[in-house]
Amino acid sequence: MSPKHFEATYQAMWDTFAAQIAEAKLGKRTDGAQLATHYRRVCEHLALAQSRAYPIHLVSRLESLTQDAHQLIYRRQDYGMRQLAQLLRVGLPNAVRAERRVVLLALLLFALPLVLSLALSWHSPDFALRLLNASQLRNYEAMYADGQDALGRLRGADGDWQMFGHYIFNNIGIGFRAFGAGILAGVGSAFVLIYNGLLIGVVAGHLQRVGLGHNFWPFVATHSAFELTGIVLSGAAGLRIGLGWIVPGRLSRGEALRASARAAIPLVYAAFFLLLVAAGFEAFWSSAAWIAPAVKYGVAAGCWALVLAWLCLMGRGSVHAR
Repeated sequence: MSPKHFEATYQAMWDTFAAQIAEAKLGKRTDGAQLATHYRRVCEHLALAQSRAYPIHLVSRLESLTQDAHQLIYRRQDYGMRQLAQLLRVGLPNAVRAERRVVLLALLLFALPLVLSLALSWHSPDFALRLLNASQLRNYEAMYADGQDALGRLRGADGDWQMFGHYIFNNIGIGFRAFGAGILAGVGSAFVLIYNGLLIGVVAGHLQRVGLGHNFWPFVATHSAFELTGIVLSGAAGLRIGLGWIVPGRLSRGEALRASARAAIPLVYAAFFLLLVAAGFEAFWSSAAWIAPAVKYGVAAGCWALVLAWLCLMGRGSVHAR
């Protein structure tokens, strides 16, 4: 076969292959199986052209096609720590800021009941008993009583690792309830946020009133930066789902729910990351009675500043810079 005949026979396939490579480089979706098949065929053509000493322009074109395709097919897929760092540094904070209205609504639904119940429980001896029974209050008092080696530890828990598992299960459970209940038109998420705000406020106010605040506040100060923020973001994700259900706009209800789910998923990732960090601090740092309260308050201030800076500042401008 002459070089001219060879080129005329496969020219159409090479053009199709080149167009497919160009689209793949632009990030467009392409048929991977067809790309691989064409790659093998062109490799065969290149070997044939080289063995028959075909003109240099023909060999060069085939070399260029095979090299470009090789880079596309065998390029390194980076799904490791670098991509995770990019998600934490840019993706999640940008996603949270994009949903700032629903995040603010979740914050109000959680924080207002917390502050109100804390004040009422602190100044009214009977208020705590309207939400919790006497046995539950005594258990909380025992967890933060003076003279313990580890604050906030459950009865029967022998070590920090055991409590770490308990806190992960507990925190993630709250996050799942706050998010999953959003399918009930968002009402479920609102209820979970209000209920947890009330419960936390009642316990805090009661312990302060009975004289155990000096143990309780150093215990919760640090991990609350991650835990409370995680609960709010979980609730915000649930409210986002409910918004798609209640206000579909011009979309069908199914399409609106799918769009809401896509917007809510980054909030869920951010929330569960924060709740996981909170469990670590709660088990290994907050419970340590030997650490001075002043040190815990100092670390807590740093953690709150870190969480707020992460959500409010990180990733700004990176979307357009990528």
